[in-house]
Amino acid sequence: LEEFNLEKEHAPVVIIASTTGSGELPETARKFAKELNSNLPAHYFSHIKYAVLALGDSNYCFFANGGKIIDKRLQQLGGEHFYATGYADDGVGLELVVEPWIEGLWDALKDVCQKKEEGINDHVEKMFDTNDGSTANKFDFKNPDVLADLELLRIEANAPTEAENSVISSENVEQNCLVAGPQEHCPVPNWVKSEKPLSETALNIPTLPVEYLNVEFQESTERVSQQECISLAPNFTVFRVPVTKAISLTREDAVKTALFLELDISKTSMTYEPGDAFSVICPNSRSEVEELIQRLGLADKRDHVVEISIRPNNKKKGAHLPDHIPKRSTLQFILIGCLEIRSVPKKACLRALAEYTSDPCDKRRLQELSSRQGAADYNQYMRDHNICLLDILGALPSCHPPLSLLLEHLPKLQVRSYSAASSSNYYPGKLHFVFNIVEFQSSPEKPVARRGVCTGWLAEQVAPILQSYESKVTIGDCLSNGFSLPQVSIFSRQNTLFRLPIDTEVPIIMVGPGTGIAPFIGFLQHREKQKEENPGSVFGEIWLFYGCRHHDRDYLFRNELRSFQNNGTLTQLKVCFSRDLPKDTNEEKSKYVQHLLQLFAEDVTKMLLSENGYLYVCGDGKNMAKEVASSLTEMVSEKLGVDTLAAMSIVANLREEKRYLQDVWS
Repeated sequence: LEEFNLEKEHAPVVIIASTTGSGELPETARKFAKELNSNLPAHYFSHIKYAVLALGDSNYCFFANGGKIIDKRLQQLGGEHFYATGYADDGVGLELVVEPWIEGLWDALKDVCQKKEEGINDHVEKMFDTNDGSTANKFDFKNPDVLADLELLRIEANAPTEAENSVISSENVEQNCLVAGPQEHCPVPNWVKSEKPLSETALNIPTLPVEYLNVEFQESTERVSQQECISLAPNFTVFRVPVTKAISLTREDAVKTALFLELDISKTSMTYEPGDAFSVICPNSRSEVEELIQRLGLADKRDHVVEISIRPNNKKKGAHLPDHIPKRSTLQFILIGCLEIRSVPKKACLRALAEYTSDPCDKRRLQELSSRQGAADYNQYMRDHNICLLDILGALPSCHPPLSLLLEHLPKLQVRSYSAASSSNYYPGKLHFVFNIVEFQSSPEKPVARRGVCTGWLAEQVAPILQSYESKVTIGDCLSNGFSLPQVSIFSRQNTLFRLPIDTEVPIIMVGPGTGIAPFIGFLQHREKQKEENPGSVFGEIWLFYGCRHHDRDYLFRNELRSFQNNGTLTQLKVCFSRDLPKDTNEEKSKYVQHLLQLFAEDVTKMLLSENGYLYVCGDGKNMAKEVASSLTEMVSEKLGVDTLAAMSIVANLREEKRYLQDVWS
């Protein structure tokens, strides 16, 4: 979008915008948005006809806000919709909205283009690739090459394409064909075998994506600097800092293992406030990368430099080299530090993999998963079970893609973000955070158990200095035993919304089960320092609602919370344990934090509605945050004697006033 000039645009404009952080636009669109928000006259873009596809995740606040920002501003400046705005939700599957929206787009585009007699040929490319400065070909709906390019964007055709192999049914596959011989030690995953009626359904598969990258290997003794991982965060200042403390906060028999890490940032210029987050640049698992290299048959090219170039005369619009892969990178470096090998492959990737699959049943199954008819299977197996390229290659032995396909279809390795669990006033030069080690257990759909990319890597890095929660061993003892401090690369991610209120007299309610308690430890540390430095000031009450499974196994920061209670920083601590047997009848009602809130509905509603209090929620956005919102609505409805719709409006006003704030993840 940075190279896109709406002022000179006269062709219909299609904008696809994602949402990051606390409802912001991604980095690539912020310059564009800044220009939109500059001092422009009311009808500045009255010549623009546009459509917006807004991408988001309803598990987070400010759903699809990036697209909403652009849409609202274009409306204010006189822009006119030629097609209704689409809102795609990654929480339930982007395809549910994206695919029908794109299908309807073509008819809308044809209608608006027929009304445009000038300017289309020079600008049509920018409708689809706003990050490319190349010149588009003449736009002609009767041109087969142009139709093929449109088909790539369509995702799935509404009807079979002219290609003979675009409609595929089980008649094209030998009836007695099963999956080609899997390894005996690796059971065939459930998703591999097609079930009726899909196995007997004719498929409308997407057009094969254009292959546009050439790959050559060169022997080299050069080493790519680890600092080139900064290419994963080009717009941030990255700091490499030591881990000075690592503590397991949970007992060995806990369902999840939570680790507490302390980073030493004293020798950097990094600053943060309680409520801020930061991102960790982490590599892929070396063992998984080695597995992938072996599977691709490139073991002898592991340390070769990969030279990537654009294929001449390819038909890929805006084809360009991946900017997240540094030049002169070795194969191993690319797979370890540049590509997200654990991502769920998009349908276009599955379609491309099918062309490099020799077994007819394997190929058919990939085509099914990439087709519209296989959308339910794609969501049920691929998305819900986080099936990645390694899983696919392990289950389909006849699939042998080239490296160029991976470079074209695998996304950039993403950084992982964590909430700060400390206050720099309380611990100068230190940054604390806590996380659960993500475990993907083996299952019929995913036979190989794996850990989360970042949490697994962090756990491995700190293993030599890891202490138990009750351990009296100090970090100094660890160092004296010859262990060196692990290093991590991080950068700051400010969250200006999720901050303590400026007015210290207003009450605060914090809801943070599990690791969702992290930012609230920073809040409490900060408030303790405020009270020490301002002994004559008035401070509002602070209530914390916390939940975990077991009191003795995974009650995080229990000693610290007890201390905050004892010194008066924390007014009320309300805790529930979902897996412990209740000691009395009251505790049965407070299995989860949303139930605990309802037990204190009188106090909660009074603080929020009568005393201008603030409500902070941190943790699981898929279930907990939604249940808390639902409970709050019920509480407001009951206490004010209004219906559900009116209560929802009151809760929405709390959000608008920035007094109901969330920091959640799915």
